[in-house]
Amino acid sequence: MAEAPICELKGVQKSFDRGDGRALRVLEDITLEVRPNEVLCLLGPSGCGKSTILRIVAGLIEPTAGEVRYHGEPLEGLNPGMAMVFQSFALLPWMTVEQNVAVVLRSLELDEAAAREQARRAIRMVGLDGFRGAYPRELSGGMKQRAGMARALSVDPEILLMDEPFSQVDALTAEALRAEVLDLWDDRERRLSSILMVSHDIAEVAYMADRIAILSANPGRIRTVIENTLARPRNTRSPDFLWLLDHLHDIVTSAELPDVAVTTAAPSLASPDLVEPIPSAQTAEILGLLEYLAAQGGPCDLFQMAHETHGTFVEVLATVKGAEMLGMIDTPQRLVILTPLGRRFVGAGMEERKQIWRTQLLRLALFRAVREQLELAGGELGREDVTAEIHQRLPREDAERIFETVVVWGRFGELFNYLEDGRLLKVA
Repeated sequence: MAEAPICELKGVQKSFDRGDGRALRVLEDITLEVRPNEVLCLLGPSGCGKSTILRIVAGLIEPTAGEVRYHGEPLEGLNPGMAMVFQSFALLPWMTVEQNVAVVLRSLELDEAAAREQARRAIRMVGLDGFRGAYPRELSGGMKQRAGMARALSVDPEILLMDEPFSQVDALTAEALRAEVLDLWDDRERRLSSILMVSHDIAEVAYMADRIAILSANPGRIRTVIENTLARPRNTRSPDFLWLLDHLHDIVTSAELPDVAVTTAAPSLASPDLVEPIPSAQTAEILGLLEYLAAQGGPCDLFQMAHETHGTFVEVLATVKGAEMLGMIDTPQRLVILTPLGRRFVGAGMEERKQIWRTQLLRLALFRAVREQLELAGGELGREDVTAEIHQRLPREDAERIFETVVVWGRFGELFNYLEDGRLLKVA
């Protein structure tokens, strides 16, 4: 008989108020359980609500609908069995390592001596015993994350929540930290039973997880949950591991880059449903992608491209999606191919590049809508007015994030200028 889950999310939804009375739905019908003695990873693109799920499990925020249960009982307030490791370390700069760890023990109402001993035990556990008196500014990125792990482990959690914990450290340090976390989790003398981790690094997830919940965005939904049956310790070069990587890439890619032909025909503005959200990709990243493809001289496998450019798969995927929307590339299956327009763009001088970019922007309904709104307003609009227009056409998207990308893409094509001081978008 299977053990009862430690924590469950049932039909969870979450919306945030934009501040103008309108809600942004970020999670839709999330049903998920954290089982005893497992590492469960949440994988998906930026903006799909992975970190929001983590905070709902921790009890830091409440769902808009649905329920959260801890050991079968409805969760009210903070989850007593959880501790979190943050992406940004979240250390207090005026406190030493020992003080940063001990500060969270105040909630346990321990006396000073007991709290100090418990903090030092956690610090030893993560290999920072010689740095108890060091301040965060004196630590490397890896040591800061170890301090964050010690703080979380000091409260003896049943589930350790980790929000992209290795994304701010170099690759070798990240590899060492992953192995150390798994060693700590595997020590059955501790209370720590399970880990719930957010990541957008597919190789990391394949190495760490027993189960992988893959999410789609806008709003965040669970597409599928994959059981990872590979034996530990995992050999990242084994055929089975490489097959799992391929399988995960195919699932993520099929959602983000459906295999449809690129068209440069301008869609009708008759319906706002035809406005497609644009990904968070910088112009420099798209230019770099196009030049990389030109240097390869032919089709490139998406997975291989992410590996060779040292980007995470999800980050590369956003860049590829942006280039495809601009008509510069095509993506049959897992291949990425320069279109004739993309080849022309790469071979052009800067002025011609800007002209091509501008033309392609105006083939996207969102840019045409913003440009039309600007012209109707006499060539100048406040940021709030533009984000309101974006929200009206894309009510389930993060209008602020899309606005930032609109500005960056529009500047390169000399379509818009944005004045930060006055928060004004102007026709270039």
